Amino acid sequence: MIVIAHLSDTHIDTGRRSVRRTRAVMDYLEDLPHDLDAVLVTGDITDHALPAEYEQARSLLTSRHPVLICPGNHDRRAEFREHLLGQPGSTAPINQVHRAADFVIALCDSTVPEKDEGFLADETLAWLADTLARTPSQLPVLVGFHHPPTRLHVPFVDGIRQFGAERLAELADRHPNLAAFLCGHAHTAAATTFAGRPVLVAPGVVSTLRLPWERHAHPRDHVHLDQPPALAFHVLDDEGRLTTHFRNVHDRQLDD
Repeated sequence: MIVIAHLSDTHIDTGRRSVRRTRAVMDYLEDLPHDLDAVLVTGDITDHALPAEYEQARSLLTSRHPVLICPGNHDRRAEFREHLLGQPGSTAPINQVHRAADFVIALCDSTVPEKDEGFLADETLAWLADTLARTPSQLPVLVGFHHPPTRLHVPFVDGIRQFGAERLAELADRHPNLAAFLCGHAHTAAATTFAGRPVLVAPGVVSTLRLPWERHAHPRDHVHLDQPPALAFHVLDDEGRLTTHFRNVHDRQLDD
């Protein structure tokens, strides 16, 4: 059985709030009595892509569990590479693969520099196609990125989702072992389907999105700031079935 923790949208800045909420989530994972197969963080690691924010993020997003991080629209590729990955700065897409004995996670860069919406560049799709081709057909592959590739029926988010996703669907159709798509961006726990696979959206750490039918008293307020940070646990069993559990993280310091 494979267990992966999935969090997103930490939006770490120079203030205390984002740092404390991220630390609460990471402390919760560190205190678990069992080792996880991976901790996946799907983008918007920082709020302004400043070097100081990335240095703070690097110190926070550490764990005894393997930690995998991809960028979001609030991140910048060169700074992300330099401060989080320890690589020379470059504006090329940040695509990464994590290969374990019994699963693979392919992290695609869905960001478009200087824009909020997402799109998988041709070189990213080619990289993913090669990654899938190199993976034995019996191994499940989880594909992660920041932007959901389909509508979530939240106009604010749907307007900045991942576009051009029909190209991704065509690729998925050729690889039955692509088990699910994992993403963030929406600041709400959500589950839907795309290309016949689950799309599992991690809740936001820094805030929670108000859904359209929740905003009658707050028509211009898109986010809850008083909801606790949250994360998802994805469980992939020996039969290939994927189950997701969502957890809020309560920490008394968050209420101080």
